[in-house]
Amino acid sequence: MNKRVTLDMPEEMHQLIVEYASEAGAEPDDYLRQMIQRHLEDMQDIAAAEEAMESIRNGELTYTLAEVKQRLGLDD
Repeated sequence: MNKRVTLDMPEEMHQLIVEYASEAGAEPDDYLRQMIQRHLEDMQDIAAAEEAMESIRNGELTYTLAEVKQRLGLDD
């Protein structure tokens, strides 16, 4: 189920969104939805990276991608 959100923003910001959406061939609402989705995905990636870095700082064992593939029998 979708939820409606109303935002108050400066006119200049709104104009930029309209311009960028137009350049992308999208409606402003769709463009904003895509921007928010990308940002949320970026935030999830950053959280995962920070968690991995904390594991490394704590001395936990890590593996390279090549090592993981080899252990799983996925190397070419």
